Amino acid sequence: MQPLATSHTVNYGRPVLPIKRVEIFSADEWEIFIEEWLDVKMTNYLEVERMGGAGDQGRDIAAYVTDSKQPNYTWDCYQCKHYDKALSPSMVWKEFAKIIYYSFKKDYPVPRKYYFIAPKGCGTALSSIIKKADKLKEDLRSNWSAYCEDLITSKGKVVLDGDLLIYFNTFDFSIFEKIPTKIIIEEHMAHANHLIWFGGGLPARMELTPDMVPAHIQSNESVYVSQLLGAYKSESTTEYPDVGSLVDPYTNHFKRARLSFHFAEQLRNLYRDNLPAGTFEKFQEEIFDGVINTCEGTYKNGYDKVKAVETQANSIAISSNPLKDVSVQKDKVGVCHQLCNDQRLKWI
Repeated sequence: MQPLATSHTVNYGRPVLPIKRVEIFSADEWEIFIEEWLDVKMTNYLEVERMGGAGDQGRDIAAYVTDSKQPNYTWDCYQCKHYDKALSPSMVWKEFAKIIYYSFKKDYPVPRKYYFIAPKGCGTALSSIIKKADKLKEDLRSNWSAYCEDLITSKGKVVLDGDLLIYFNTFDFSIFEKIPTKIIIEEHMAHANHLIWFGGGLPARMELTPDMVPAHIQSNESVYVSQLLGAYKSESTTEYPDVGSLVDPYTNHFKRARLSFHFAEQLRNLYRDNLPAGTFEKFQEEIFDGVINTCEGTYKNGYDKVKAVETQANSIAISSNPLKDVSVQKDKVGVCHQLCNDQRLKWI
């Protein structure tokens, strides 16, 4: 059976599963991705620091449990490896050795946990060996001269003897673990950049009906409501001290305007955690750019200005903002009242 050919698949091809997409990340992208994943887990840490590169002393990403400025701080090490195959012991013997050597030199404390993280994970041999601390210790010692002593530092060989050997023999090899890529991707879904990495579209939006709008004016509505009451007065010459004193056609217009405002608030709040910071503000800016000339025109009264700006907002085509796929007409009008709330647009 042939897959259905849609305009999206013709333009972009079939979707790539996240578990496969991470395999084509660059090494730097993999570290950035893991750093973002750790941002999601900041309740466990005070600070996360990406070290990657020459001179990292075997630490790609350090996640500090306690203040790193204090001696003997507590931390976890996340070692990011990006290869086209699963990690084997021979690929990482030197990484074990670096942690042992540099903690022996007191460049940093022994980490509480040391995690290997790779798109294709750890192979069977490495997975098996890190589960058995005594076996890991024995095999690392056997492989030290062949895989470690010339690769730990550029300053010369690091021979496993003397005080270093004594330290090696007392080292806690149970700190080494692995984290499956599938779990990392699932937890990264809570990060605002997840859709930027993997796509997949924004979650469905809940329907908002007039009866779901709060009966009473909320504290975050005071400015635009005051401006609307003033706009109505500017046409009718009648004072409207509060919303309850409105008469038609202003009553109906106010209900529409307030519903639109809450549509825009829903759009702001619903996708705040799914998109990079500033996405909604850029959506607002597109509306602002599209209506500001209309707002600055000359009108008989403020009510005419409101209606002209709302009409103009409805005609704006959002071209590139990710929210365009989940926004509706009421959002555009609602943004105008948000902008009025922020005193960027004024009716009177």
